[in-house]
Amino acid sequence: MVKRIQSIRGMKDYLPKEMVFLQYLENLLKQVLVSYGYSEIRLPIVEQTLLFKRAIGEITDVVEKEMYSFEDLNGDHLTLRPEGTAGCVRAGIEHSLFHQKLEQRWWYIGPMFRHERPQKGRYRQFYQLGAEVFGQHGPDIDAELIMLTARWWKVLGISEYVTLELNSIGSVDTRNRYCKALVTFLVQHERYLNNIYRRSIYTNPMRILDTKNIQIQELLNDAPVIAEYLDDNAHKHFSSICKLLDLTGINYKINTRLVRGLDYYNYTVFEWTTKHLGSQGTICAGGRYDLLVEQLGGKATPAIGAAIGLDRLVLLVQRLKPSLSLITLPIDIYIVAVGDATQSRAMLLAEKIHDAIPSLRIVTNYGGGNFKKQFSRANKYSASLTLIIGENEIVTQQVTIKDLSTGKQKTLAQNEIIAYLYSFFFKKKD
Repeated sequence: MVKRIQSIRGMKDYLPKEMVFLQYLENLLKQVLVSYGYSEIRLPIVEQTLLFKRAIGEITDVVEKEMYSFEDLNGDHLTLRPEGTAGCVRAGIEHSLFHQKLEQRWWYIGPMFRHERPQKGRYRQFYQLGAEVFGQHGPDIDAELIMLTARWWKVLGISEYVTLELNSIGSVDTRNRYCKALVTFLVQHERYLNNIYRRSIYTNPMRILDTKNIQIQELLNDAPVIAEYLDDNAHKHFSSICKLLDLTGINYKINTRLVRGLDYYNYTVFEWTTKHLGSQGTICAGGRYDLLVEQLGGKATPAIGAAIGLDRLVLLVQRLKPSLSLITLPIDIYIVAVGDATQSRAMLLAEKIHDAIPSLRIVTNYGGGNFKKQFSRANKYSASLTLIIGENEIVTQQVTIKDLSTGKQKTLAQNEIIAYLYSFFFKKKD
């Protein structure tokens, strides 16, 4: 027997029934983005490896350990994208979009790739929906983006199950001064750290703040706090965001250890977390990255963005709103054809309806079968109507229509079918 080939570990199939639910969620999220003036951008899955090294930071877990990188036939060093922001910045620079005076509001959706240890809610191929804004300095755009993310939870009905964590990591100068104080503290307690964290002291000390290790978290209770090192501009910026969120009634928790895992962030950083997904509790995160466009060769452009982990969001909504995961996409019409020469007539009728009312979902019976078998198939598709073409209907140029919810049926001339279907599916909803 030939050995079966299975999917790669950490890369999940979304089957047709799951896709109905996933697309339902995605459409709700997209509607919110459009209502805030965002436009879609589509980006390559593969980028030059250098893009992510320069954007994310070479001494980060993502670049050092998690990227899927390879050399192609031309000898170019390429990487499957581990996140979406760097690609957005690259595209904006390449197409001279940041030279325009009008701010840029973009959203994107698609797969990302990181070679992490797979577990529920954390996959090696995972899906993100992201939003990016370029060209605005002020705290008002930071607050609006957070308000947009809060509206996502509102339309999904899960606001009470998520918590907003907020922090400011200030400017580069702020972080440099803070890192010196943090390194001094960590060196004094180095004996309590394992080899990985000891290395981080000298490469990326702020990453230690994000540890999940309980003992190290307790140790950090006595560590310096970045808020004490913020300059006046950073304090004012952060205070303004908090006041705007207070005005709109969005609750938040200031988390002074929240730093995010990528080097390009400055000033505002935030995460939406939940206690209903175990250890993988972050469902949305983002922050400001004012220096990244210039760092990648473009004109200095302020920016802020956020991204949802769609895989985790699916798990969360399924857990909190199980009835939503039962959403189906039923067939509107199932065409039954029994007898000689009826199959081609059924196919032509289906095409006629597709031409006249493209939004209807129609399945034509194939593979034969008597009336009982074909009606059984129609029921499995949860069809609303069956259109029946038998040998008698061909002779009389008619079609028999059966409403599967009531069992009632009627026979109409073929030239009356379109008007009837339009009335059945649309006028009764008005």
